[in-house]
Amino acid sequence: MSKRDYYEVLGVARDADDKQLKSAYRKLAMKYHPDQNAGNGEAEEQFKEVGEAYAVLCDADKRAAYDRYGHAAFENGGGGGSPFGAGANPEDIFQDLFSQVFGAGGFGGRRRGGPQRGADLRYDLEITLAEAYFGKDEEIHVPQAVPCQPCSGSGAAQGSTPEKCDMCDGHGRVRAQQGFFTMERTCPRCSGKGKVIRKPCKECGGAGQVREERKLSVKIPAGVESGMRIRLSGEGESGTSGGAKGDLYIFVDVVEHDIFERDGPNLYCRAPVPMATAALGGEIEIPTIDGGRAKVAIPEGAQTGRKLRLRGKGMPSVRSSGQTGDLYVEMFVETPQNMTARQKDILREFCECSGADCHPESEGFLGRIKRFWSGHEDEKRAN
Repeated sequence: MSKRDYYEVLGVARDADDKQLKSAYRKLAMKYHPDQNAGNGEAEEQFKEVGEAYAVLCDADKRAAYDRYGHAAFENGGGGGSPFGAGANPEDIFQDLFSQVFGAGGFGGRRRGGPQRGADLRYDLEITLAEAYFGKDEEIHVPQAVPCQPCSGSGAAQGSTPEKCDMCDGHGRVRAQQGFFTMERTCPRCSGKGKVIRKPCKECGGAGQVREERKLSVKIPAGVESGMRIRLSGEGESGTSGGAKGDLYIFVDVVEHDIFERDGPNLYCRAPVPMATAALGGEIEIPTIDGGRAKVAIPEGAQTGRKLRLRGKGMPSVRSSGQTGDLYVEMFVETPQNMTARQKDILREFCECSGADCHPESEGFLGRIKRFWSGHEDEKRAN
């Protein structure tokens, strides 16, 4: 009886990758496994068939030979030899593959009882924009789990030591047979540590760690921005069973400023300009983030929304050493309020003697309005 095509046996395309081959084999091997089909000779043959197909296609060299010569590659002393290889059989392939999925401990998994790295910690720190400008040395207090001093982190009372768990024999994991699967799970008695404490330490209750508040000094670099984080290596939680300490991550939040808005290294502020100063030109004085003052020259005829740039008056760049952003001042012209009768008379006199040249924007806008109305009337007459 001729053999079926191996790709057909597994139900995959000829360009199937390793992941697709494994997935197809798992489903068919579970379906036809003898433990699932007791006394069913046909299922046993199909189990062998899918095992043989997978043994060839999962091996790059054998698959290449099969793709070129077909089943002849493994017959009559062909270059591939037996599809299973010396000493192998379908059951071995099945056990090897499924131990990779479920295995731990003896199947290559990591024991839970060994050294465990401590957890990383997060600390949220708020600073002002001025503090972000200058940078600062900040002292913070961080609650952490540290090794218990009376028991030296063992969790056992003085004069005693942790004992090997008799349920898992110190491996930290136990096995259970479920049908044709050998399942492994964390030992419920020792919680995967491989050891049990008969006499727990009174100070830590057997945990081997206690909570305490640690004082740390943190250097906040000049120019730091909201969302940036500072990593302090080895300042996180203590590890267990001799494991390394975790890290502490400080997340910085720069609070909003009353005057300045920030965009990266640049600062922005809005400054009122008296109407007369905007018309005639002059100077206004504004603060800078370093606590100083800067004079801004207002050009004659300045309008609301115009931005003036002060070079180097922004924030230092935390990404590019030695570089500093700029300060952009956006003007808005302030209309006078609470005027005296004399001031109003002066303004009326100015309006009477001012022409189109004094208000080019207004004149231009009025011209566009007139053209709009004229076109609208022409359209109505045409209809």
